[in-house]
Amino acid sequence: MYRSTFRYKSKADNQELLRMRIKDIAATRIRYGYKRIHILLRREGWNINHKRVYRLYRDEGLNLRCKTKRKRISGARIPRQDTTGINECWAMDFVSDCLFNSKRFRALTIIDIHSRECLAIYADQRINGEKVVETLESICCDRGVPERIRVDNGPEFISKTLDEWAYSILQS
Repeated sequence: MYRSTFRYKSKADNQELLRMRIKDIAATRIRYGYKRIHILLRREGWNINHKRVYRLYRDEGLNLRCKTKRKRISGARIPRQDTTGINECWAMDFVSDCLFNSKRFRALTIIDIHSRECLAIYADQRINGEKVVETLESICCDRGVPERIRVDNGPEFISKTLDEWAYSILQS
């Protein structure tokens, strides 16, 4: 081995600020992987690509464990807060049923927690994230934007479209 190779010191930046920010996000958002963390960093103004985020995420030992069959609580849950007014908290969920000819359909239900008023029921055979956003936008035009929306972890509620809509509402 050459002496110059053995004594070589890298001049590359070790990205300490970025490493600390990735660790902070991973500590607050326990179930987020490197792709979601990359999206949050881009929103904060970091001009980096997903490969660097993945490398630093892996180097810090933040890889998510494979899910086991036993259900575990991922972190400290926030207790539900009582609502004091209209448009403070909405709840969204899906219900499904089948017709007389055994065709299944789903219905998106949105209610106001405080007044227990049903704001919308959207029924269709397939409801994706775009349809959920369209329904929410039509309600927000009439009633205004809620402070919080309570949902479960269904595939329609964790879609990128709904995440982008919620982010754009926060910014405006």
